[in-house]
Amino acid sequence: MLSVALTGNIAAGKSAVAELFRAWGATVIDADRIVREVQAPGGPVMREILRRFGESVIRADGSLDRPALRRRVMGDPDSLEALNRIVHPGVHARRTELLDEAAARGDSIVVSEIPLLFEAADPAEFDAIVLVDAPEELRRARLMERRGLDEREARAMIRAQMPSAEKRPRSDFVIENDADLHALERPAREVWRALLSHA
Repeated sequence: MLSVALTGNIAAGKSAVAELFRAWGATVIDADRIVREVQAPGGPVMREILRRFGESVIRADGSLDRPALRRRVMGDPDSLEALNRIVHPGVHARRTELLDEAAARGDSIVVSEIPLLFEAADPAEFDAIVLVDAPEELRRARLMERRGLDEREARAMIRAQMPSAEKRPRSDFVIENDADLHALERPAREVWRALLSHA
């Protein structure tokens, strides 16, 4: 089984590439989906978030108020680091379970979509690293359009992550996503073919 990490900064197009890889036969493990799983109401991660950040980040139904938590940690590196320390061990454990299940099934290529690969995971755990990158101005515009953020919020979210210039030399493949989905398919398919040759 070839274990691939798919990463990239916010609004770079990781999910679009993940969907292409899935359509071409990959098993895809989505870290954002796992985060939502481990942050389920009543679980140990939610209890720790409540203890650390207080009730202002919890909705009346007990679920996480993600926008409130985002506002709380953006611009506060200590709070962001604390949140990562709370969430990422549970995410790592669940991703490991899913990888073990994929190996037991005999899946040939498993792609773990991990936005914070270099910031909060161990890149050495993977056989290949694929970085999806896009110009910062385009990512900012996508954030403003898709998530309804203002420019200040979008800039803060981008600044909270390691710059892609630091990630590029640590990646085995880089997919440029500076146009539309149709244009993205070509470089993604080239990387997919390379991954197939190593599977």
